[in-house]
Amino acid sequence: MDANTIYLAIFLYFVVGSIIARLARRKLGSGVNDFFLAGRTLGGIVSALTYSATTYSAFMLVGLAGFTYIGGVGALGFELIYLSGLVLVAFFGPRLWLVGKRYNYLTPTEMLGDRYQSKAVAIVAAIAAVIFLIPYSAVQLIGIGALVEGLSGGAIPFLIGVVIAAAIAVYWTWTGGLRAVAWTDSLQAAVMLTVAILSVIFIAYNGFGGFGNMFTQLEERYPAWLTVPGPGFFNIHAFVGLTLPWFFFSLSNPQVSQRLFMPRSLNQMRIMVMGFLIFGFIYTLVSILWGFSARLLLPDLEVADAATPALLGLDIVPASVALLVMLGISAAAISTVNSIILTLSSMVTRDVFKNLRDNTSENRELLVGRIFVPIFTIFILAFATLRLDLIAALSVASSAGLLVMVPALIGAFFWKRGTAAAVLASIIIGGTVATVLQYSGFFPLGLWPGVWSGLISTVLFIGVSLLTRPPEQKAEEFLGYLQEELNTKKII
Repeated sequence: MDANTIYLAIFLYFVVGSIIARLARRKLGSGVNDFFLAGRTLGGIVSALTYSATTYSAFMLVGLAGFTYIGGVGALGFELIYLSGLVLVAFFGPRLWLVGKRYNYLTPTEMLGDRYQSKAVAIVAAIAAVIFLIPYSAVQLIGIGALVEGLSGGAIPFLIGVVIAAAIAVYWTWTGGLRAVAWTDSLQAAVMLTVAILSVIFIAYNGFGGFGNMFTQLEERYPAWLTVPGPGFFNIHAFVGLTLPWFFFSLSNPQVSQRLFMPRSLNQMRIMVMGFLIFGFIYTLVSILWGFSARLLLPDLEVADAATPALLGLDIVPASVALLVMLGISAAAISTVNSIILTLSSMVTRDVFKNLRDNTSENRELLVGRIFVPIFTIFILAFATLRLDLIAALSVASSAGLLVMVPALIGAFFWKRGTAAAVLASIIIGGTVATVLQYSGFFPLGLWPGVWSGLISTVLFIGVSLLTRPPEQKAEEFLGYLQEELNTKKII
């Protein structure tokens, strides 16, 4: 595809998104809650769209399609495990929303610090989030860079695509905070889903004469791709290692759990959850079909993540549709990046800066948060230039590190005996183990880093809690208020 056509499409996409961001800015208040949480006033539909756009990134049409290309139907099971993890949102969402509103929490890590009565907990948890989310954010930019490079036949260099995507993300985030991100996410989610469905229909009918013929060819040529464990990639250790962090994604990833503070009511949160479930199921099926199509039409790819760019370069996909798919994948990635940038900035200002400087003003907090928006973008951009392979694996690796947050989060709501020392031990030691194992490639007993980080952080949280003194007064107040509200609103 002609490079000028791609540049023009990206420019028009940027202009439309920027108009929406500027309109959102008009409703922006002056405080940190307005900038980072849209004043906790979002409706259910917008919340569902921004939740979907934040969660589903370049990982899906690039990474999950790549997993399907090399691993077959096991990729569908892997992603459905994530969707089944939505039960955690249905269960923990109302609890996070209630305490967030009651105590005016800005971030999930601020909640941990207050619940366990420790500034160190908030600071360490925020730093851990930064460490693990920067690679995950970089993955999104890598996806865009690889996509535009492949679609243009190399006329647009990888680095140019990455820089453009980063610039768009930082501009929209800076312009109107969470409200601008949510509104542009709504546009991006609609684009993502529409073009994904449209493209897979074109591929199925132009490439195979229909979905039935596509699966007939799969059964004849690649029967292993339709069985479990498939051609070998999704053995039991790989499947568990990948899916365990994915199941807890909605709790462990702060850019997602922070969104549970946003809806204006619990009823709007229910709409958000149902909307996300529908969106996610459709988008998952489309991504799997992309991977199967690439396996049939392009059986000799050296890099699985090249499946989507290569498919878009085939004649069976009209140039206009390929262009829209490129924008849809770019939208998915940019929405994830700007959400993460916003969340990390809010954590630095509230959980690090405010805890290190007593009695700082809200205006100063907001200033620091806005300054860190471009700073984090630069870090993410630098990491993206490394261009590490296998987008899906890198995404799950980040989630394996963030999994160490889960024991402390669950304990905050269900175990009065939990202590700050236990939270610090579980996050620091568990996170270190996840990092060392992931980047050394050493998997003891064949178990993946996510399994070890989950086990170690859980054991440490329980064991150290039993040996140290909990914040009894805060635990009683926190859990007492929560139980009273749950009983009043008849929430399980």
